[in-house]
Amino acid sequence: MKFDKLETKVLMVKIIPSLSAELQKQWNLPPDHRSVGMFSTDGDDVGYTAMDEATKRADVKVVLGKSMYGGAGRATQKYAGEFIGVISGPNPAEVEAGLAAAISMVGNEAAYYAANDDASVLYYAHCISRTGSYLSEMAGIEAGQPLAYLIAAPIEAQFGIDAALKAADTRMCLYFEPPSETNYSGALLTGTQSACKAACEAFLDAVVFCAENPLKY
Repeated sequence: MKFDKLETKVLMVKIIPSLSAELQKQWNLPPDHRSVGMFSTDGDDVGYTAMDEATKRADVKVVLGKSMYGGAGRATQKYAGEFIGVISGPNPAEVEAGLAAAISMVGNEAAYYAANDDASVLYYAHCISRTGSYLSEMAGIEAGQPLAYLIAAPIEAQFGIDAALKAADTRMCLYFEPPSETNYSGALLTGTQSACKAACEAFLDAVVFCAENPLKY
């Protein structure tokens, strides 16, 4: 049904307590970061949000965050999903704490929602009240700033981003040109927390309008 929450699943989680020197070099890890944690999910934007949460809850650094081509419904393997995230830390305990924070975010907070009754049109409009180091660096803002993370299918996204920028005193930090690896589009907007919430609401209203009126212009 419309506005139903579509939960993202964590498909695989692994920790390497002491990474090989070759991989440490390939990933350009800090000298004191020998432990890494990896996870995959069937939703990429939730995965990026989860990695940012990990940086707020533990002494970890994001090593790798990538979307898989095609999308969750067309994943290449059972546990590959739509997203891979890798974090590093000075010891396994910090990495485990970071993974726990990420998994909690995936299961309890960040989610896609249905824009129509048969859930054939989805959107992601997540307001982050305080960014961690990962999304802050990605957006080019200071850590701890509010962020509106807006994602939808290509046309819905453009219509929704425009509505969000007009509805709230926010500015665009990062634009995801269509099509992404998963054939979506979107943007990261920043402003006050209330402005970011208003932007998310305007975005979802616009996406729902598109879903209900695909040929009305």
